[in-house]
Amino acid sequence: MTRRVFLGAGAAAVAVAGGCARRSGVEEAQTNRVVNLYSARHYDTDNALYESFTQKTGIKVNLVEAEADKLIERLRSEGANSPADVLITVDAGRLWRAQEAGLLQPVTSQVLQTTVPKSLQEEGGHWFGLSRRARVIVYNKEKVKPSDLSTYEDLTNPKWKGRFVVRSSSSVYNQSLTGALLAALKPQKTEAWAKGLVANFARPPEGNDTAQIKAVATGIGDITLVNTYYVARLLNSKKADEQAIAAKVGVFFPNQGNGDRGAHVNICGGGVVKTAPNRDAAVQFLEHMVSPAAQEIFASRSYEYPVTEQAAIDPAVKGFGPFKADALNAAIYGRNNAEALQLMDRAGWT
Repeated sequence: MTRRVFLGAGAAAVAVAGGCARRSGVEEAQTNRVVNLYSARHYDTDNALYESFTQKTGIKVNLVEAEADKLIERLRSEGANSPADVLITVDAGRLWRAQEAGLLQPVTSQVLQTTVPKSLQEEGGHWFGLSRRARVIVYNKEKVKPSDLSTYEDLTNPKWKGRFVVRSSSSVYNQSLTGALLAALKPQKTEAWAKGLVANFARPPEGNDTAQIKAVATGIGDITLVNTYYVARLLNSKKADEQAIAAKVGVFFPNQGNGDRGAHVNICGGGVVKTAPNRDAAVQFLEHMVSPAAQEIFASRSYEYPVTEQAAIDPAVKGFGPFKADALNAAIYGRNNAEALQLMDRAGWT
């Protein structure tokens, strides 16, 4: 596997980096034994995914890593000359953005269409979920009982005033959750919900999901919203202090009542770039990502939920218990992300 980390700062850097990648990609494409991957994932454990694909197919993976927005801008800049075959992002919102920009092409694949649940794939085949990410309530075990918790909507209850911590509205995970609520509650009620959350903030939003867990464990706040794999990372950490933090918090899946919609689930997903020079290899790559071997890696190495029922779940994640997932199609909350951000900003969720 060839790895490149893209850290472009501005259009000029994008163009220069893109030119280097184009020459390399075109040279290797002549053999048709390569797939050029633009990925917003940043986990070293993913090396096992790419190595398993190469071992299975003989196709080399050229990896370019960067934040999703930078990768999308790079694809725009490179245009028809892009060497990219596959784009992977860690949320449906950026996949939708890439699709709307005309950067992805529809794919017809029986493997992808039958393996990936319908709610986790774009209707036209522009992108498919590769792993699932449940966004849940995490609480301080000493200060909150599971019976105190119920739904995302109840987080606006005045009983949580000064007790809720969360990352900023710029977090695509929060945007997607709010986008899902837009579909369930409609704009007026969703904006009221966002304002209610802001009223309960224990502090201005800061940090990533791990920072929120630590804030809850240390008493800065009592509850937060995070993706489950952040808790699993701490539980599986080799550092005693991180294990201690995880031991102080519990995981609660919201909206599990009879007739309720279930907990919000985002995706890591991928699509084939519109101008992919190695289209067949790109489709093979995505198909491999939903194979039993790859799904096992997603579940055991990065602590995500697989998209297939057959893959075993990491013991720490399994310890969170079973849950009902919101069946809302990922394309809907992905499409709602822009409106969600505007709504969150109006509510003062900065």
